[in-house]
Amino acid sequence: MDFVKELEKKAAQAGKTIVLCEGEDKRVVEAAAKIVKEGIAKIILIGTEAEVKSAAPNVDISGVTLVDPATDPNADTYAELLFKAREGKINKKTGAPEYADVAAAKAYILKDRTMYGALILKAGNADGFVSGACHSTANTLRPGLQVIKTAPGIKTVSSSFIMVAPEGGNPYVKEGIALFADCAINIEPSAEELSDIAIATADTARKIAGIEPRVAMLSFSTKGSGNDDKFFKSVPKMQEATKLAQEKAPDLALDGEFQFDAAVAPEVGELKAPGSKVAGHANVFVFPNINAGNIGYKICQRMGGWMAIGPICQGFAKPLNDLSRGCNVDDIVATVAVTALQA
Repeated sequence: MDFVKELEKKAAQAGKTIVLCEGEDKRVVEAAAKIVKEGIAKIILIGTEAEVKSAAPNVDISGVTLVDPATDPNADTYAELLFKAREGKINKKTGAPEYADVAAAKAYILKDRTMYGALILKAGNADGFVSGACHSTANTLRPGLQVIKTAPGIKTVSSSFIMVAPEGGNPYVKEGIALFADCAINIEPSAEELSDIAIATADTARKIAGIEPRVAMLSFSTKGSGNDDKFFKSVPKMQEATKLAQEKAPDLALDGEFQFDAAVAPEVGELKAPGSKVAGHANVFVFPNINAGNIGYKICQRMGGWMAIGPICQGFAKPLNDLSRGCNVDDIVATVAVTALQA
């Protein structure tokens, strides 16, 4: 797709180094080789030579920097970084310190390659981090929260997907690009968190997707047409989130709450929310919770033929991104390109 090629071209110009944590995964090895061959980014791949050859015996990884934590001369430095970052933290299960000393921290990172990759990023030896092809979102993001931490002034770490229309485009999203959030991290975000998610995703839309955001706060209700006060109060939550986001970013084109059709279809938007600058023209969609968001993007991807790039993490002090475990090689390459552009 032209959009993806443009991302890769911009990433190549940026000249960044990205760490991939899963050298035992065939898709990751193939993606690493492709990224280096095409000059999209420099790659540090965590794994042993034997693991990589076993995973992808016919893939040429010349040009990829292979790092085996067991023999890496930087391991002691990374252990020190982890110990200092978590010093004073108590393991809730045992009541003991998470790491008694630097030696304990080193023993841990030699077993946890996701943490090892995060420490490579923390130390400044890479510009970005991508993992998750064979690890859960929790396992991928935990090191980010523990050692990379959030950017100054940011309270909410969130995620978005850049959705790329199939060949032939889409009559409702003229740019052929839409953003969905939050489909991967925040399970039941509060109104305050939803307002942060909306603003962060609008920023991703501008900086990474290259589109001017028109943000719709989604619900099963449009402008009070539905209500669930007796049950979950999700409609009032989206109404409050809309108000908070508008106060935080008054110049942002953002409105809600909208049903999806009112957000994306001009004829429905005009009928249900006349006068709204967003209704019927949205390209950034903020879902009320992870159930709606995750289901929504996968329907769009599997039944609509849209490409889903992400989840793209928002709010970390350094670029750190999670892959879907159902990802393919092209998904990994695209996510690395995005990560390079975040750096």
